[in-house]
Amino acid sequence: MAAEIPYMSAPGSISKILEKIREAATPESFSQDFLSTKLGFNGGNYLTFISWAKKCGLLNSDGSPTQLYKQFRNPATSSHSLGKALRIGYAELYSRNEYCHDLDKKGFKGLVMEATGEAHDSAKVDRIVSTFFNAKTLATFDGSPEVKKEDNKDDSKPNKEETQIHALSHSRGKTSIGLNYTINLVLPKTDDPAIYNAIFKSLKENLLND
Repeated sequence: MAAEIPYMSAPGSISKILEKIREAATPESFSQDFLSTKLGFNGGNYLTFISWAKKCGLLNSDGSPTQLYKQFRNPATSSHSLGKALRIGYAELYSRNEYCHDLDKKGFKGLVMEATGEAHDSAKVDRIVSTFFNAKTLATFDGSPEVKKEDNKDDSKPNKEETQIHALSHSRGKTSIGLNYTINLVLPKTDDPAIYNAIFKSLKENLLND
């Protein structure tokens, strides 16, 4: 059985209608009157948008806007929600090629012909292709928007194995020198504090003296 794939009779207008939807308030019901009066698309060819939107999950069967419709109006999720809507409406094509939105028009048309059984010169096929390509100019297919979390690692801070010696000063006469060191020490295992005293005394005498 040939697949029924959504399309508009005036496919070039679909991106314009979608842009108007983002600007207008969400109606209780997306009717012919709303399409013509509020969005400014008056004519029989534009009416096919309503059935297209229902098949794509933007409208419920009674014409009421879905959550996906509302997400499309949200600038933060608009393009991603439309991409999801296209996956719903064109599920038959996505079942044949999950990246069909990346195909050129020739490749996409061939996919439509396979699904519908229509001839290559079919006006219906051309409208399906044109409708999809006009709609996808406002869509994104790479998943939901995400904020990447940066690592909280601060390379300027020493790790747990590092010993810091800060703000050591040495005075000679009237001259005062303030120095700041970060020194990594591998200390020997010992219970004799004299060994540690000798190490730090050597550091002070050899690093801080002119």
